[in-house]
Amino acid sequence: MTEGAQLRLAELLAARLCHELAGPLAAIGNGVELIVEEGAEAAADAVGLVADSARRASARLQLYRFVYGFGQSSAIAGAPPHVLAGSLFEGTRIGLDYAESARVQPASWQKLACNLVLVAAEALGRGGRLALSAGPAGPEIEASGQIAALSTETASALALSTPLEAVSSRTVHAYFTGLLARSLGCRIALDAPAPGRLRLVVEAIASAS
Repeated sequence: MTEGAQLRLAELLAARLCHELAGPLAAIGNGVELIVEEGAEAAADAVGLVADSARRASARLQLYRFVYGFGQSSAIAGAPPHVLAGSLFEGTRIGLDYAESARVQPASWQKLACNLVLVAAEALGRGGRLALSAGPAGPEIEASGQIAALSTETASALALSTPLEAVSSRTVHAYFTGLLARSLGCRIALDAPAPGRLRLVVEAIASAS
């Protein structure tokens, strides 16, 4: 990857991270404004809003620090990956089952697993469940819900079929996940075995057709 391509990828990932944090941080600001404007009458509701938004911002930041910032030569600091991933979905319409078989994988594979969690969550626009486990070649995840589908653009980015210059801040996470899989000698296969179900499976590149 050229220096220019690396710079574009970094810019897109930064834009994605800022987008993920903008919502809860804006909600914190709204809660503070409500306290200032309404005083004690609105304090209880506003404090609850601020606390929940701060928790969501912290959960996102800690998970993204792991999925984007963790290096293969680093040791995991802080909460383990399954806790980071689970915290992201607290109070949401998405539930996550992070199987023990996935929890005991090496840290670099759990980084890939958490990236897969974020990609699969995009498929559950109306909520549902994510089930992460360890497959023969690496982590795999199933998303199930009323709707379980990735956009064509996201699926193409995940497969690294999209040129980097065509990747957007919306699809850059999928593209990054595809790059991460390739660095581990594998690729991500997308399967939709039935309506309302979607699977992302790690396949070794040497054995992929």
